[in-house]
Amino acid sequence: MGFISNASPGQTQPGLRPAAAPNPKRSGLKAAQELAKQKSVEKRAKNYKLGLGELAIFTQQISSLLNAGLPLVQCLEALQDQTENPYFRVVIREVRADISSGNSFSASVKKFPRSFPTLFISMVEAGEASGALAEILSKVAGYFEASVKLSKKVKSAMTYPVAVILLACALVNVLLIFVIPVFADMFKDFGAKLPAPTQFLINVSDFLKPSLNYFEAHKAELKQYPWAAFYKDHGVLFNLLLKPSILHIGVVLYFVAQAWLKFTATPKGRAFKDRLLVRAPIFGSLIHKISLSRFCRTYATLIRSGVPILRTLEIVAAASNKVQIEEACGEIARHVSQGGQVSEVLAANPYFPPMMKHMVKAGESTGNVDGMMNKVADFYDTECDATVGALTSLIEPMLIVFLGVVVGGIVMAMFLPIFQMGAVAGGVQ
Repeated sequence: MGFISNASPGQTQPGLRPAAAPNPKRSGLKAAQELAKQKSVEKRAKNYKLGLGELAIFTQQISSLLNAGLPLVQCLEALQDQTENPYFRVVIREVRADISSGNSFSASVKKFPRSFPTLFISMVEAGEASGALAEILSKVAGYFEASVKLSKKVKSAMTYPVAVILLACALVNVLLIFVIPVFADMFKDFGAKLPAPTQFLINVSDFLKPSLNYFEAHKAELKQYPWAAFYKDHGVLFNLLLKPSILHIGVVLYFVAQAWLKFTATPKGRAFKDRLLVRAPIFGSLIHKISLSRFCRTYATLIRSGVPILRTLEIVAAASNKVQIEEACGEIARHVSQGGQVSEVLAANPYFPPMMKHMVKAGESTGNVDGMMNKVADFYDTECDATVGALTSLIEPMLIVFLGVVVGGIVMAMFLPIFQMGAVAGGVQ
């Protein structure tokens, strides 16, 4: 069913609007915005740091596509189309274009060192040299997935305690800053000496109040006096700067944190921090086991893929992010280049436990060092799981007791004068 207009050409039918013509200025502005956005994405993609989980998925996918018989360029094109991350999509596009122009896969990914770590690049080089790129990428994907799995377990175990501690700190601060001052004003009318716990909490509450409350207390005087006269008579700024408060602690902690970061950025500072972490009372053992597992699995994966041992030690040292591992890899490289064995250096280094030394020595005797290293890594992964489970089981009741003691102690301290109302009221009389 249609409608026929009786209007003559050039006339507008009553009740009908002519179709709006496209606005060229708006279209041009939108195109300019899209172009600027694309340029910003491409600029940030050059220094984009790819997460280990996303890298594991990418490596597994490209390995599966290569095993299916697709050429490398088509594999990258398929992954580029299905990748949702705009920055990583640009990285894949640039790598694919570089390969299409005649460069190797390893040379192309080297141009993006923040997206592809040294271990990945070295494994790709070994795969290209041996002609088994798909198989080696599958091993790399397994290594990345094991690392991600271990990292997620540790993070998930630590999420609950950290959340509870932050919630407890927030709750205590709310009580000290907002609730206790109300009780303090009420207790002032009693006129008697307050119990020591109550007085201590009131003092802490006064300390936590920012010094800016000084302005609130003198608001009426500020309206009456000019600023210069008020500053001369009362010394507002002098009191503001010298009155102790939580703000001063925050400033001090900020500068201490900045000094610590600068110190740990130096070689001596890194060594001090790593040794301190390993000796930590509760989490030191877990950190030590994680570093040993990463060392063994990285070493085994690289050796099994055909990477030369000296290059393997360089990559293991860079991937460990631990001074103890870096120093050990340097010693092993020097010893091996002189004809020695890896187990001899591990036996003389106290950072590596005796079980690991014996396993590596047995692997050298049978010609299966990478297999033994993988078994050691599996053992320490199991140990890490057990340690995380034990810590979680231990921390939960400790946090419950901690919260009960802190919150219950605050409530009891503030109601203690009310319980002793007779004695306090007697003091007033």
